[in-house]
Order: sequence, then C-alpha cells, then structure tokens
Amino acid sequence: MTKYIFVTGGVTSSLGKGIIAASLAKLLQARGFTTTIQKFDPYINVDPGTLNPYEHGECYVTEDGAETDLDLGHYERFLNTYTSQANNVTTGRIYQYVINKEREGAYLGKTVQVIPHITDEIKRRMTLLGKNNKYDIVITELGGTVGDIESLPYIEAVRQLKWEMGDENCLVVHLTLIPYLKAAKELKTKPTQHSVKMMSENGLNPDVLVCRTEEPLYKELKNKIALFCNVKQDAVIEALDADTIYGVPLEMMREKLDIICLQKLNLPLGTEPNLSKWREFLNKLRYPKSKVTIGLIGKYVELQDAYKSILEALIHAGAMNECKVEVRNIHSEYLTPENAVEKLHNLDAILVAPGFGSRGIEGKIESIHFARLNNIPFFGICLGMQMACVEYARNVLGMKAAHSTEMNPDTHDAVICMMEEQKAVTQKGGTMRLGSYECVIKNDSKTASIYGKTNIAERHRHRYEFNNEYFDKFEKAGMMPVGKNPKTGLVEIVEIPEHPFFVGVQFHPEYKSTVENPHPLFVAFVKAAKETQELRNKNGIHLLFEKTIAEN
Repeated sequence: MTKYIFVTGGVTSSLGKGIIAASLAKLLQARGFTTTIQKFDPYINVDPGTLNPYEHGECYVTEDGAETDLDLGHYERFLNTYTSQANNVTTGRIYQYVINKEREGAYLGKTVQVIPHITDEIKRRMTLLGKNNKYDIVITELGGTVGDIESLPYIEAVRQLKWEMGDENCLVVHLTLIPYLKAAKELKTKPTQHSVKMMSENGLNPDVLVCRTEEPLYKELKNKIALFCNVKQDAVIEALDADTIYGVPLEMMREKLDIICLQKLNLPLGTEPNLSKWREFLNKLRYPKSKVTIGLIGKYVELQDAYKSILEALIHAGAMNECKVEVRNIHSEYLTPENAVEKLHNLDAILVAPGFGSRGIEGKIESIHFARLNNIPFFGICLGMQMACVEYARNVLGMKAAHSTEMNPDTHDAVICMMEEQKAVTQKGGTMRLGSYECVIKNDSKTASIYGKTNIAERHRHRYEFNNEYFDKFEKAGMMPVGKNPKTGLVEIVEIPEHPFFVGVQFHPEYKSTVENPHPLFVAFVKAAKETQELRNKNGIHLLFEKTIAEN
C-alpha cells in the first residue's frame, strides 16, 4: 500500500516547503523507495500559465506539456525523474472539475458543497498517483500557509485522509519559523506554537515539525517546542539557513528526517543513503577553481524566481566546469545602443532569456548584436533565439524592419511568425506548443557535438516560430538553422559556426537540467565563457571590444 506524506507551512510563505519536500524525497529515494512529489496550490487559476512572473515566478513545463508551479522544477532537479500534469493541482482545477460534473448531472440533484464534494475531489487527486502502486511513498506539498482561507479545504481533506487511512499510512510534516530577535538575542517559539494551534483547531495535528531558523536550536528549546506543539522530541527538526538549497538534503539526513518519517509510517529503513554523487557536486559547487560572469538579459530580472530554472541550470553547469557562475542581471528595457558597451563590456558571456510581449525587446536585440560583433559567447532561449534571428536579419541580411509578428504584426519581413494552426486562437492560456518535441540536429554542427547525438527531445512553451521562407537566406549568410522538428520542419536550433559560441534554441533546455545530469548546452556555454575570459586575460580587454568601441 502506498504511504502518504503531507508537507504544510505556517507563519510565513517562502520558507522552503518545496525544498524540504524535495530533500525528504531524495533521502527516501536514496534508501531505495520509489517516491514522487506533487504540489497543491490554493489559487483559483486553473494553472500558472497566465500568471505574471512577478506574481508567481516562472511557469515550469513538464514533459507532457503541463504548465505548473516552479516547485516541480525543484522536484525534478533533486530526484532526477520527470513529473507530469498529475503532480500539480490548483483550486481552480478542482472547482472546474466539480462544477463540470454538476452541470452534467453527476451529483443527481444533490446540493454541491465544499464538504464533501470539493474535499472528496481533493482527496481523489491526492491519492491518484498512489492508485497503481507505482510509488511506495507520495509526498504532497500544500501551497500557502495554515490559516489562509484558501488552504482550509486542503487541510480538511488531509484530516479526512488521516482518519480514513490511519496514522501509520499518512503523516504530516509541518514547516514553520523560529525567528531570532537580535535585540533580545534569543530564538522565539511563539509563532510556531500559534501556527500549530491554528492547525489543531482545524482538526489536524502535525507529526513532524521542521523549524527554519538562523541560529541552532538547543536541546531545551526543542523540548519546549515538542511539549507545546504536542509532538515527540525527536520529531522537532532543525532546518538552519543553508548556503545552497542543494545542501539541504544532507542537513535533513543529519537531523534524521527520513528515519523519523519511515518509523512513523512503519516502513523499514532500507539501505543507507549513498549520496556520493551529490556530495561530489556540492564540493565542486562550494570550492570552484575559477569564476565567470554571465549577463542574464531579461525583463523580469527584479525577481530571481522568474528565471529560476535558468539560474539553477547555470549552477549545475558551473559545478560541472568547477567554476563559480556569477549572474549579472541586466534589465533589457533599459539597455540601449548608447549604454550597451558600459553595461556589457565586462561580461564573459551573454544569455538572453525567454519571455512574452514587446517590452524590453530592443534591449535584447542590442545585447545580441553586441555579443555577435565581439565574439562573446551567446545563448538565446526561446524568445532569445527569435530575437537573434531578428538581429541577424536586420544587421546582416539588410532587412532593417525585420521583426516578429508578436511585436509588430505589420512587419514586411516577418522572420518570426505565429504557427499556422494558432492563428485562429484568440484565448490566452493553454494554446501554445507545450511539452516535449523531437528535434534532429545536423551531423556536422557545433550543437550536435555538444549533445553527442543528433536526435534529441526538448520541452517547449511558445506560439511563434522561425519563418522557413527565410531559411535559405539565413543559411547562405552564415547563421545556420541546424536543428529541425522532423515532423513539421520547424526550426529548433540556430548557430553561427564561425563564432566561438553563438547558439539559439526555440525550446527550454533549462527545464531538463538536474544535479546528476546538467544540461549539455549550459555546460558548453559556461565552458565557452571560461575560454573567453582566458582569451581576454591573455590579449587585453581593449582588443576584444575594439569593433564595438570604434562603431560607437
């Protein structure tokens, strides 16, 4: 029988429920248990696809094309296994399903209510992944914090499941905050007590408390928390602030979180976790031999979660190259031909991020122009690849008005345009090319040598494509469309062979980068940044930027 662990949060959001859930899952996986994680979000959006990145961070896309919460990215990066649509459920999706059933007459005229109809559907979704006994343990992260109005149906659903399944099959890990008051120079347990009390008032008692803290929890304090919160003393877990999220699994192993959970679920401890590859990664991450500076050109750079998967992929690639990657966020809206040299001249590489809409587009194009002229490694992802094509068309092919029809529907040189089957779609959300698609890469291309193969599959999230009417012009001028979808002929990858590293991809490689399998494109990109830095140190910075300075 599949066992269930629920991870809840109290006191404040952004404590790291996703990281704790992923860390626990990693330890259980290392002990030999098949484990998966799912996220239940309390907002009424059906999925995060239409949410502003400033509101909710990046929208993570799974293999099967589901637009999901960014925490699913953490799950995949930690466990090195894919998630799916079933791993992310929102209140909007729950209510949509129940209302549709009501309209169909499935409830036979009964009054549809939060209890039992909404909570029954929540319970059905919570146990869905465990129905076929594919997993020994299913971990469910509940979004929001205890006490939120939106979270109440989820808390009630978990209470019912614990009552139905029994404590040996279902447990609750509650993540909470122990703040350190600098003026008083002491840790305070009252916020945690209030959080647990509020949960208990809703009929649910935590089995394990994970306490986020800036200072170590001494034994007497742990005993006090256990007494006031009605949990066992060994079930009070210290979660000190970590230097990296990838250090958390080892910290949770030291605190025996996995052992406590297995004991409470009446499961054997399995094999002792072998995290040698994880430790090796951490050692490279913590003790790099060199450092590079990569400019991230985007329009949501104020919020780091907006480009979470890209930042994590750069961390993975940096560790693989034994190199610290310092990311310099550059807002594309404020990047102009006049200040490009000032903002970009000391970068070792430039990555132009994905996005939607016209804001900041000219800044992205300017950064690509700068990278191409000065032989700075360039990596364009989705919109970044599209703008690389626009820049090339304008400045090499002589199409001064070239653009994407997303930004300029009336352009005469639409080198980027909407997919034919999407032209009739007017409603936003869920209408894009989403999920994994195949790509065949030319044998003699730089990208093929990076991947080490010519047949790949990568995840997409976009509507607009390279216009194949311009295919021959680009190829003759030197920007090579080297990757194509075998079924549709749509261009997936472009590169400039003569450039040290100039690669644009229509897909999102960052989604598939994990600790154990860093994405080869990011690894090659960081390696190119290191080589550029070495060349700069050898020849002098003024030589590298001679063309741009003269042009300006």
